[in-house]
Amino acid sequence: MYRDDVYKIVYGILRNQKDAEDAAQEVFIKIYTSLPNYKNQGFKTWMTRIAVNHCIDMKRKAYRKREEITDEIPVKENGRDSTERRVMERELKEQIHEKINDLPENYRDVVYGYYIQGKTFEELAMEQHVKKKTIEVRLYRARVWMRKHWKEDEFI
Repeated sequence: MYRDDVYKIVYGILRNQKDAEDAAQEVFIKIYTSLPNYKNQGFKTWMTRIAVNHCIDMKRKAYRKREEITDEIPVKENGRDSTERRVMERELKEQIHEKINDLPENYRDVVYGYYIQGKTFEELAMEQHVKKKTIEVRLYRARVWMRKHWKEDEFI
């Protein structure tokens, strides 16, 4: 009954038939396990929200996986090139730390904790005595702020 609706929503976001088929199945599992939380306020809307959120999560995971893969590419080093690269990396890190310090205070702690210290949303939420969703929102807003105020060519 809702199979086509869910598939259309998922495919519209993922733009890949195989991924959309897999995601649609996962969405139905999520819908089934979330049924006790359903509050009779528009089933199709509720179902759509689950599908959209699942697709967003899939895209985030895929993006992070691509980032991790590119971070792990080995680079052959020889004496002089290696030293130059280390110096440039150190300067870039210093620039990044300076830029992070320029962020508004409520974004600074989240960006530093998440990207520099590698903490999870849960860890940051516990440290700052706020909900996990608050950390997610702050990180999102910090990214928007950075895109608006920082230029890519400011970094080496």
